[in-house]
Amino acid sequence: MALKADARAEADRLMAAFQGAGAAVVEADILQPAEVLLDLYGEDIRARAYVTNDPIRGEMMLRPDFTVPVVQMHMDGGAEPARYCYMGEVFRKQEHLSARKSEYFQVGYEVFDRADPVAADAEVFALFASLLAPLNLRAVTGDLAILTAAVRGLKTLESRKAALLRHIWRPRRFTQLLDRFGGRAAVPESRARLLAALASGDTLTQSPMIGLRSDAEIATRLAALQEDAESAPISAEEVARLEDLLTYTGTCTAALAHLTGLARDMPTIAPAVDRMAARLDALAARGIAVDTLDFEASHGRTTLEYYDGFVFSFLATDPDLPPLASGGRYDALTTVLGQGRSIPAVGGVIRPGIVADLKEGAPC
Repeated sequence: MALKADARAEADRLMAAFQGAGAAVVEADILQPAEVLLDLYGEDIRARAYVTNDPIRGEMMLRPDFTVPVVQMHMDGGAEPARYCYMGEVFRKQEHLSARKSEYFQVGYEVFDRADPVAADAEVFALFASLLAPLNLRAVTGDLAILTAAVRGLKTLESRKAALLRHIWRPRRFTQLLDRFGGRAAVPESRARLLAALASGDTLTQSPMIGLRSDAEIATRLAALQEDAESAPISAEEVARLEDLLTYTGTCTAALAHLTGLARDMPTIAPAVDRMAARLDALAARGIAVDTLDFEASHGRTTLEYYDGFVFSFLATDPDLPPLASGGRYDALTTVLGQGRSIPAVGGVIRPGIVADLKEGAPC
């Protein structure tokens, strides 16, 4: 396994390449305000990050990644267009004892450019592909914009679509919701009892008040539960089309043909499919063999939740290794952190320690 010195040396090499591509070097504090990350991801982030308390700054997290602080820095007054690169350690809890480190180096490259987002996607991917080419990795791509567009196009309650979108990065929970909204799974027993009580006229006013929700918030939630219970399930045809999309794998060119056909029955995905077609043209223009490049429609659904478009990973043959590189588009994140301002943005990170190991043929 690579020593820190080996990882740092590989990081320096990658940083030089990113600077050669026009990126400015930026740094981010190791301690990051927990409030920002909790607002973005909810309490789930606690399971993956190291949390501490500062007597002055309050709750803080050891830096789980660089993208959020880099976006904050740019939205606070960065010039446009902009390209940034960075290196340093990140900290992630590991669920089980394994060879995966909880502290490791990342090197990253981010592009903020509103002129041609498709070209920026191709730029980042092609740059990573060229730097990692000697390692003979498998590249996998996806597009979360197609998935979210498909969910938004469902003929069902807005509340159901919102729930599915909220859990699109949690495949198991997403499938449970889709089964329930599609009428293929029973309503949970606790909810069934609550609905029965509401149907009998019980206003639940005798129940003790627990938690911080107001009476109005509770009433709104109960009304939403009743509306959901009284609404027809999502049709079997729509569920089947969505599942077909979620499970699709193939080459990029085959995927484009499949998705173009699927768009005839799911017209809301057509704009995202058109962007995919333009992206493949841009990738091909940069020498990427899109006829053999892998596409997985659900790729990126278990990563950090700010990706909302094109996503990619570079994988070693050893399935126990994490991706050597990953990235994607995160336009919505710039809107959230820009407090109304936004700019199309795409980027990615590489793990130089694993790159160094593979170059030396060392066990990881």
